[in-house]
Amino acid sequence: MLSTSKRPLALAILLGLSGIPLAVQAETLFNFVRPLDAVQVTTQDASLPSLTAESTANGEILRRLTFNAAEKPSLRLTPQSGSWDWSKSEAMSLRIQSAQDWAITLDVTIESTDGKVLTSQVALPAGPAQTLLVPLAATSPNAHGMRAAPPVPWTRDGQRWLPATLVNGELDRSKVASVTLSLNQPNAAQNVLLGRFGTAEDNQQQALYAGLIDAYGQSTRGDWPGKVKNDEQLKKGATDEAKLLADWTAKLPQQDAYGGMLGGETFEASGFFRTEKRHGRWFLVTPEGHPFFSLGVNAVTPSLSQTYVEGRESMFTALPKDNEPLARYFGKGNDSDGTDANKGRAYNQGRWYDFYGANLERTYGGNDPQRWAEHGLDRLKAWGFNTIGNWSDPAFSGNKRMPYTLPLSIHGDFAVIKTGFDWWGGMPDPFDPRFAMAAERAIAIAARDHRDDPWLLGYFADNELAWGGHGSDPKARYALAYGTLRLTTDVPAKRAFLKQLRDKYRNQQGLSKAWGIELPAWELMEDPGFEPPLPSPEFPSIEEDFQRFQRFYADTYFKTIADSMKWHAPNHLLLGGRFAATVPEAIEACAQYCDVLSFNRYTREPQHGLDMDLLRRLDKPLMITEFHFGSRDRGPFWGGVAEVYKAEERGPAYANFVKKAAEEPLMVGAHYFQYLDQPASGRLLDGENGHIGLVGITDRPWQGFVDAVHKANLAVVGDIGKAQPGSEPAKAVSPEAAKPATPQPPAPAPKAEEPAAPQQEGAGKP
Repeated sequence: MLSTSKRPLALAILLGLSGIPLAVQAETLFNFVRPLDAVQVTTQDASLPSLTAESTANGEILRRLTFNAAEKPSLRLTPQSGSWDWSKSEAMSLRIQSAQDWAITLDVTIESTDGKVLTSQVALPAGPAQTLLVPLAATSPNAHGMRAAPPVPWTRDGQRWLPATLVNGELDRSKVASVTLSLNQPNAAQNVLLGRFGTAEDNQQQALYAGLIDAYGQSTRGDWPGKVKNDEQLKKGATDEAKLLADWTAKLPQQDAYGGMLGGETFEASGFFRTEKRHGRWFLVTPEGHPFFSLGVNAVTPSLSQTYVEGRESMFTALPKDNEPLARYFGKGNDSDGTDANKGRAYNQGRWYDFYGANLERTYGGNDPQRWAEHGLDRLKAWGFNTIGNWSDPAFSGNKRMPYTLPLSIHGDFAVIKTGFDWWGGMPDPFDPRFAMAAERAIAIAARDHRDDPWLLGYFADNELAWGGHGSDPKARYALAYGTLRLTTDVPAKRAFLKQLRDKYRNQQGLSKAWGIELPAWELMEDPGFEPPLPSPEFPSIEEDFQRFQRFYADTYFKTIADSMKWHAPNHLLLGGRFAATVPEAIEACAQYCDVLSFNRYTREPQHGLDMDLLRRLDKPLMITEFHFGSRDRGPFWGGVAEVYKAEERGPAYANFVKKAAEEPLMVGAHYFQYLDQPASGRLLDGENGHIGLVGITDRPWQGFVDAVHKANLAVVGDIGKAQPGSEPAKAVSPEAAKPATPQPPAPAPKAEEPAAPQQEGAGKP
């Protein structure tokens, strides 16, 4: 009756009465076991191999569908004639089960006769059957204020349901033409079991998110080791932790005051952190002259754990009443900015609640910021960390117990360039005089209270700027050049680019010949929306000009910051730009003007995704300034950017990452993102809700992960601290030597044709 074919095979299945109207509401349109209506089935590299159904392990009768190994095997369901009217329904429904002991990713496409399309990807787990529900309108976790949805399938009213939580596109529900199930390039045959197909009145989106968060800020949808059930558990956990911290602290290896390793390699002591290359390896050197591999933690702060509750109060089972003591942890905010990070997110302003702050009060009888900071330092030191990373509480900058870093967040009314990778906003235009003024102001403020502080490791030059994209697409590789040329000439960066081109080609005829285009008048390049040609082997000048401009742009950006740093913070390191998506020109300029190159890398090993050949040629110290490993089995619903299958895999993944970082001669540190788990219902900034922290929303450390981190950190600092051949004792720093250098006024930005000389091997901060 049904057969496998390499060509689409349309088959009318007329095993039931065909007189049932097509307009239905929460009805079965077709049953793969006992069909009740006329449905046309089209298979492409797929088949229903048996004429009979089969019984599952739970006794349910379902029909097997086999997706063969092919580009996109599929099963398509359409009305025998006309279209389906689903205008009174909220979801497409399908009884389905994976026929294997592993999950598969199923693509679902629903089309209407006017060409509109809804698409969804569904993770179909191993295990018993469930009813798949695909909403008939676009939806996402963002529509509920968070990055990732609660786990599905879930059980409701005694039944197992699989609601699709991410649906894109649009549909005319009154004229539904087809439903297609497919797999993307399976490398072996995959089987599913099918039952009733039809529609449902309830897409279950509201029910899925209702009652999701308990009184402690934890998910109500599961249980796990360490889940807090009462206040007594919190207090006992704090008591037990104090004993463990004392034991681990007593066993720490011998270090200098700043966390540098004693008994091994020694360097000249300068009174401030600096870099030095020795024996083919780069080192950070403490103010006392000892090797220092920066093992840091980002976002060590209690102020990033709030979550918006206004408008979605039904999501929370036990928010305090306004007259209750823990109501003091309510507040108000507004994160409805226009960045890509916040695009399409609902519930991004209004009243929020701080579950973490409330849990601190439950545990310790109050919420003293000084006690919190001291406890955090006790934890980090005992766990083998030695650096307070970016985005951390300002209180740490005066503790004199652990070195810290500071961000240079440069804001102002200067022009920005959109590259298409503007997750946190557009690129600052460094040719705009207002950028230099804003940079000067930001650096002066950041350095004001830290100029002579030896505990300050250094400053970061902003964070994850939109230099360009990964991959081979030239419009991603040269996004900055393309973005600039599309603008008007009142943008300083475009004027700078056009001047470069005019100086080189003199007129439009020269440019036309070099770029292989017809440019009747130079003024046409000045128009907004000008679209340059793609780079090509026939016209190599296109790519050369793009690279030249992007290097000029990056040189101007980093030199502006470096010159201001020399004036306001001459004693401290400039730690680079915390690159995420970037381009070689930016890396080269950063290497020229900064002391350290810094990258945010969410990969299994720190070298993955980096151009290590380029970095070894540049020969500058590298620091990984963000990485993490997360999972979805401890409450928060997102596994982070680098996700592992289960919580027990986080520790080994961390240990491997820092080991590989320490083995790389260029690398001088690795900073973990972040100290705390994000709220399960989404953080204020952008709705991220990941289990990525060392500590949960309850302030209880994830002990299995922390155990592995502690062991890995001690192994790394022990290896870095070993003496190498030719080592010399450290020279003591005198009070005169520790005085800040005499500042010099900033120099003008470099010309494109006259870049400054690159920094030489072994030259670090004096």
